[in-house]
Amino acid sequence: MTSPASPRPAAAARTASTEQADPRSSAEQADPHSSAAQADPRSSADRRRWFALAIVMTAAFMDLVDVTIVNIAIPSITEDTGASFSAIQWITAGYALAFAAGLITGGRLGDIYGRKRLFLLGIAGFTIASALCGLAVNPEMLVASRILQGATASLMVPQVLSIVHATFPAHERGKVFGLFGAIVGLGAVSGPLLGALLTEWNLFGLEWRPIFLINLPVGVAGLVLGRKFISESKAPKALRLDLVGVALVTLGLLMLLYPLTRGRELGWPLWGYVSMAGSLLVFAVLVAYEARKARLDGSPLIELSLFRVKSFAAGIAVQLTFGVGLGIFFLVWTLYLQMGLGWSALKAGTTGIPFSVAVSVAAGLSVQKLVPRFGRKVLQAGALLMIVGLLLYMGEAGHYGQTITPWQMIPPLLFMGVGMGLIVAPLTDAVLSGVPKEHAGSASGLINTVQQMGTALGLGLVSVVFFGAIGDDLAPDALGPAFVDGFQRSLWCVAGVLAVIFLVMFALPAAPRVHLEGGGDAEDPGTGTGTGTVGGAVPGDLPTEEPVLTR
Repeated sequence: MTSPASPRPAAAARTASTEQADPRSSAEQADPHSSAAQADPRSSADRRRWFALAIVMTAAFMDLVDVTIVNIAIPSITEDTGASFSAIQWITAGYALAFAAGLITGGRLGDIYGRKRLFLLGIAGFTIASALCGLAVNPEMLVASRILQGATASLMVPQVLSIVHATFPAHERGKVFGLFGAIVGLGAVSGPLLGALLTEWNLFGLEWRPIFLINLPVGVAGLVLGRKFISESKAPKALRLDLVGVALVTLGLLMLLYPLTRGRELGWPLWGYVSMAGSLLVFAVLVAYEARKARLDGSPLIELSLFRVKSFAAGIAVQLTFGVGLGIFFLVWTLYLQMGLGWSALKAGTTGIPFSVAVSVAAGLSVQKLVPRFGRKVLQAGALLMIVGLLLYMGEAGHYGQTITPWQMIPPLLFMGVGMGLIVAPLTDAVLSGVPKEHAGSASGLINTVQQMGTALGLGLVSVVFFGAIGDDLAPDALGPAFVDGFQRSLWCVAGVLAVIFLVMFALPAAPRVHLEGGGDAEDPGTGTGTGTVGGAVPGDLPTEEPVLTR
């Protein structure tokens, strides 16, 4: 995040920081063919920036795949390690929670200490955590390693678009952001399929472990090549890190999610209810502290003034509830396919391909063709299509029971995939359209963090909406029908969440603002501080001022 600044001071800061970081003579700067000019990573003649792009995009892809690849291997993990239902939730929720809690902090650390430095630190930590996951000897070690994975990903991922912003000139960023959108779609398609293949192949007798170990060669290559090709950059006026805010956010989330995840297994003890109620008090303290810190030094972790913008407040509510719905659906869906229907990992993985392809196609159409013409109606249509898909899926699950086939699942999955694509791609830009340009980076980071928090909350609620419907100590012949029933109940909850989202979307702007390629909007094209986003996902803060570049 960057501090609020008017255009004139921002321009002065850019000039001063550029002069400090670029000691070339005026003749070198004037001559585009000089060696110094060609070494400038912002120069269109410098091909090194494309290697840097490939490296950071690979890291982003690795994170996206790692989120989805685990679900498909859960039955194999359960059989091999004896993980309980609670451990299964924490294998997924622990990653999401650590990732969400660290995203804003990771972005801020990159601004302060250098985005290349934090990116390399994050990818090194992510690689080590992946090795620990693959070598885990029990569920407890796997859960701890997944939490470490999420924490290190929160250092790595926020730097991706920041490095792109710092490395590429404005006229090339449209092409680059388009590539990033393709990576998002590819990650959604390939994660479950890659997880299914690695689990089915049982490489070297390692069963599920290669889904984590595959990150090792990719991470090492990214670390070595990143040191060579990525240029360092910092924000010219980085704010101080709000450690108290980080601690309060993490504490509040843990107090809320831990009882939700363990409550059913422990018989819903009194301390669980006390902890969940206490989390509300912690969040209230967080709000009061952030307001005070904003008055004192202007460097809060969360910029509360953003919530005065109606579209932003509504968008945050949409992101949070959408994350809850997705967190519930994807984990429950995997358990239903493999543990309820008894399908292999490969069969379950390939079943999701129509859904992933539909998401990618609809996302591209929504941004390029539909939203410019129909505005927020596209997002609302997406919510309705997802509800239709859920209702159709519930009907088929009840009608066919355990005899349902992948072909019969294609229609509801296509409805849901198209609906999701219509939402995720344009949502962030719709939310940011009313945000002051000087707060665009702060708002972007907060949006992504809130969605990750919603996902973690949804994964915690699986204990209530799914496992609560199944019960304990079921006979083998009753397990399948119980999973089918639990799946149907969970889909009702997700449909209810989407109905709420549809209503809240009325507070979003009816029509999108037109943004220039450099990020500013058409009303003020000179600032270059707009909200250029891709795919509805902003993996970190986009700098709202020109960064300081160093070699």
